[in-house]
Amino acid sequence: MDLTGNTMLITGATSGIGLALTTRFSELGNTVIAVGRNPTQLAELTRRSDRIHPVQADLASAQDIERLVMLVEQQYPSLNVLINNAGVQYTYSFAESSEHLSRITHELTVNLTAPLHLISLLLPLLLTQPKAAVVNVSSGLGLVPKRSAPVYCATKAGLHIFSKALGYQMSGTSVRVMEVIPPLVDTPMTAGRGRSKISPEQLVEEFLRQFARDRSEINIGKVGLLRLLQRISPALADRLLRDG
Repeated sequence: MDLTGNTMLITGATSGIGLALTTRFSELGNTVIAVGRNPTQLAELTRRSDRIHPVQADLASAQDIERLVMLVEQQYPSLNVLINNAGVQYTYSFAESSEHLSRITHELTVNLTAPLHLISLLLPLLLTQPKAAVVNVSSGLGLVPKRSAPVYCATKAGLHIFSKALGYQMSGTSVRVMEVIPPLVDTPMTAGRGRSKISPEQLVEEFLRQFARDRSEINIGKVGLLRLLQRISPALADRLLRDG
């Protein structure tokens, strides 16, 4: 994929990885449709670059997703890159309470259902472009889970397998399916959790190199080592990540 001249939609664009992606791609000369929930943070994005076009939408709302897709079809028909980055993570024990239904539903919807819906609805537009990409941001926790966030891990594992299968379906078309698998990144979502985090900006720079090479699976930082360890000693990988 080219690093410039694209029309891109990035979800979760107001903080963390999404903000770093939005900032860097706009600097490279791309038009970025920046999707987020917070109107104040979205307004701040417009002051960063006139290439950033903020759109307020809650990905937990099917109506907001349909409205977002309609806006893109009408105002940004040149869309050729979709980056599903938005995600939420809750930590809780299923054994301690049975009142988790709202959290379970929210994690499943934002992390897995919403990306699938956006891909399904925007794929007809992407297929009209001579060169296009769907980029799903998953997690190393979708490969090896941790004890405290079982639903989050399940959603990222689902996104990992979906990305691979969708890539098979898109073989021979103009749409490239890519998965970004990050290690622990220093974002608001990971505040107070874990150590040895990388910055969102470090992730983006590593991602850009692989994006330009059309890599379908992009292991960021220590995830490459995790994949190797998982092949050599799955039990050790599980022990290392279980309480991470």
